[in-house]
Amino acid sequence: MAREEGRKIAVLGAGAWGTALANLAARGGRAKADSEIVLYARDPDHVAEMAATGVNARRLPGVPLLSNVTPVADLAAAADAEIILAVVPAQALRQLLQQLAPLLEGTPPIVVCAKGIEHGTGRFVTDIVREVLPEHIAAILSGPSFAQDVARGLPTAVTLAARDPNVASALAAIVAGPGFRVYSSSDVRGVEIGGAAKNVLAIASGVAAGRELGASAGAALIARGFAELSRFGRAFEAEAATLMGLSGLGDLVLTCTSPLSRNFSLGLALGRGETIAQATERVGLAEGVFTCGVLVDLASAAGVDMPIANAVDAVLAERITIDEAIAELLARPSKPEG
Repeated sequence: MAREEGRKIAVLGAGAWGTALANLAARGGRAKADSEIVLYARDPDHVAEMAATGVNARRLPGVPLLSNVTPVADLAAAADAEIILAVVPAQALRQLLQQLAPLLEGTPPIVVCAKGIEHGTGRFVTDIVREVLPEHIAAILSGPSFAQDVARGLPTAVTLAARDPNVASALAAIVAGPGFRVYSSSDVRGVEIGGAAKNVLAIASGVAAGRELGASAGAALIARGFAELSRFGRAFEAEAATLMGLSGLGDLVLTCTSPLSRNFSLGLALGRGETIAQATERVGLAEGVFTCGVLVDLASAAGVDMPIANAVDAVLAERITIDEAIAELLARPSKPEG
């Protein structure tokens, strides 16, 4: 990371968020305007469309790719990158890194830009990086951010965490750009927990909105959801300041209040009476659906009480109805707030 100009940054994943980050890196800022950015998508037809039109019409329509962003369908194009941003869903991260591993020429830092916990293993995303690419620095970028806002250059602030605070600071300075403020942290686990748990809690907030339970109920869900997130975080040695920060409370508030959040939108559809299959087909991938089961399993094993997350899990698994979940939450015994 010593060279200041002409960096090569690989963005793996050409969804809306990956495309926005690719343009951000290409725009300049502290990454320098002459950086080379490769934007990887696994579908060659998708890559051909982007190369021909200069727009990722499938994922981020109306936002032209900058001239130093090169769409590629071959992972080998990332082999000599100085920094790699892994912008794929948490459940696809391990497979992507396994495909990338034999191609790499050096040991570039891997900055995961996904939020979730691996289903079936209970691994957080940086744990996956360390298992597949043990010689590489594993970092995480998370916080209250929508691709459309970043693509439009609207002010956004996020957190980048790595175990070594000096590395975190250096990476944050590289990723930051005009209108995109990046705070650094060494609390990797805290940043990961905020990003994973808030998706599950956002489904609950969406359900409440879809059931028209009112603004008071919505505020209560966010507050009590944050209490659950905090208890879970403390059990896994997250720092209180991280949980109160951008990647914790900040991201929770954004995701629990905006229809731009797929998790909130999925909950909204469920609350309005759609089936899980109908809601998923219309809304698309909602990471909270995959994270929910493993989150409550980890919480149970650690003795952490997460009634809202448990209710979401039971509804998604169709063990109870939404009305039954609401009734059970409201019937819980009164206790001191905490």
